[in-house]
Amino acid sequence: MRAFDRITFDPAIMGGRACIRGMRIPVSVIVKQIAHGANWEEILADYPDLQAEDIQQALEYAAWLSGEEVLTA
Repeated sequence: MRAFDRITFDPAIMGGRACIRGMRIPVSVIVKQIAHGANWEEILADYPDLQAEDIQQALEYAAWLSGEEVLTA
């Protein structure tokens, strides 16, 4: 598995969902904003604690998840 050092999982933060660096910013929020047309500059303006590397790793994590094997019955 690839190391995602900016993606954290903590049951006390957002119920253990994948978040950026222990903040209450879920990876899914970042990915959804990009999917709906937001650019990196807009996201960084909306979330001043984020860094460009956080967005990049959120996208890499989402891409990694989409490559997982799906078992069918």
